[in-house]
Amino acid sequence: MIPSVESFVADNVVIPPLSVMRQLATAVEAGKKLKSLKDFLAASGSSSPVRERASLSLYAVRSLVLREKDERPSDFGNNEKVLALIRSLFDAEGNFLRRKIDSGSEAITTASLPRDIHGAPPESLVVKLAEVVGSFRTLKKMTLFWCRVVEELRRLWSEEEHVPSIPIDEIPDLNSCLLYQRLQVINCCISRKRQRAIATETLDFVITEASPKAEESAVSNDIPAGPMLYARLSTGELVLRLGADRPFGNVAMLETGEPVYCPVTQEGPLLTEDLIKETEEFVLRTGSVGAGCSQLLSDMQAFKAANPGCILEDFVRWHSPPDWSETEPEDRESFDGSDALSTRGYLSSRMQKEGNLWREFWDTSKPVPAVKQVPLFDEDLAVEGILDGFEDISPSELFEQLFVSLLGLGFVIAEAKLSSSSDFSKLFYECKEYVVSTCQSSTRTEKVDELCQVYETVETMLQNPEEVLKMMKQPEESTTPSGEPKRRFKRLILNFGGKDRQLKKSASKDQKNSTSPSSQPFSSFFDNKSSLFSKKPPKPESGPPVETPLKPENTYPVEKPSITDENDWTVV
Repeated sequence: MIPSVESFVADNVVIPPLSVMRQLATAVEAGKKLKSLKDFLAASGSSSPVRERASLSLYAVRSLVLREKDERPSDFGNNEKVLALIRSLFDAEGNFLRRKIDSGSEAITTASLPRDIHGAPPESLVVKLAEVVGSFRTLKKMTLFWCRVVEELRRLWSEEEHVPSIPIDEIPDLNSCLLYQRLQVINCCISRKRQRAIATETLDFVITEASPKAEESAVSNDIPAGPMLYARLSTGELVLRLGADRPFGNVAMLETGEPVYCPVTQEGPLLTEDLIKETEEFVLRTGSVGAGCSQLLSDMQAFKAANPGCILEDFVRWHSPPDWSETEPEDRESFDGSDALSTRGYLSSRMQKEGNLWREFWDTSKPVPAVKQVPLFDEDLAVEGILDGFEDISPSELFEQLFVSLLGLGFVIAEAKLSSSSDFSKLFYECKEYVVSTCQSSTRTEKVDELCQVYETVETMLQNPEEVLKMMKQPEESTTPSGEPKRRFKRLILNFGGKDRQLKKSASKDQKNSTSPSSQPFSSFFDNKSSLFSKKPPKPESGPPVETPLKPENTYPVEKPSITDENDWTVV
């Protein structure tokens, strides 16, 4: 079954359904066995469901057993409901699943959670995509929908349209997930291409319009009015400034006395977290500083184009002020050559060393405005690499980022309501602390099930607060003849679906464990600082697996049964 657009409601109070979180968790676990989404689609079309299930864990099988009959990817991608979801997700206005997140000081602190867990901003496309993908009932359809999303991203790139619900001109946020960072790169590249096209067109127009005026100005010895900027050389000739941005304070060129202008320079590369790490490793391994040299040479060319008649000292004063001093050197004899000195200051000693790269680059560089230079960062190559990577991404990597991003949204919504609650604030912040510490660890992929249990606790506090309060506030029972306190609850049952069945099981375990030495009142959790999420619940006792009936076609996947911890109450 494919969810419809109408089935998604952006509620500022209700967090995304637990069933969606569990489906994403299922995909994370199943994806550990696969290297890429292409491998999964190929396997799903050739192998039997029995063979697939044999290679996956019991939890991951639940989604696979619900798989509907095979269908070709083209049929799925052309389905009306799928197309409607794609149109809604990529609507330029970004109204689909838009939630109003408060912008006050408290909200700013709350919104930091997605960055703490390396997720994505609550209003971003990544979070919206996570909620949609997690609403599909099978792993295959989740994967096919992602492939359809990549097709739409390729269309936007080819038409130079920005990806909605992603900043259009911001460098990658290294505190967000890689998926969000890469979408930021796509939008930045689109913005840069647009800006370069406009700048190139403007520069060509200026050159065309200025040529005859420059000759007339040379005769009249007057600087022409209008947007054209000229610089007078020491010979008296007027030369058009190309790529000049704005005056650099009141600084004047040393030889001509003309104002120094800041040039429009090429922007640096857009590096995501993984590329920064690769670059650092490459520099440490090879000692290469090629990227820095290319940027320096580009800046020199742009500076010369914007400041005709300039010398190296002018460039240093703009580009590296610490390497220029306005006072005379104490020991003039220590500086070789008269070029390094001027009546207004001198270059630093490192600039005077023989073989200095700055001097070599300056002597070989030509005046070329930034828009006419060879790009230092190839936007086409970068985005094509990102899109190709999206098609071949590891399933576990993709679904883990979607899972964590949607988890962040749920906690942002919940914190606005539960943080001020005298009844639930302590328990909520226990949950939040566990989520942050787990997501910041290197083993968070192994703990998606525990994160779902914590999410379920938060969801229940929002949806069934009276039931939770009733359980929490029941009085202590008397002690046993041996002097040990009876357990107030053998389980805290927060999964109220199937509540009666859970209560019966709880009662049977009460009789079995009532004399356990490790027994303690449930209230101790709220009285003590210790966290109920401090360790992973133990595996269930050995025995035959319990069959879980499948839900009807029009419902979400069956949720995982609760796991009992060593204190014999359910962590959810």
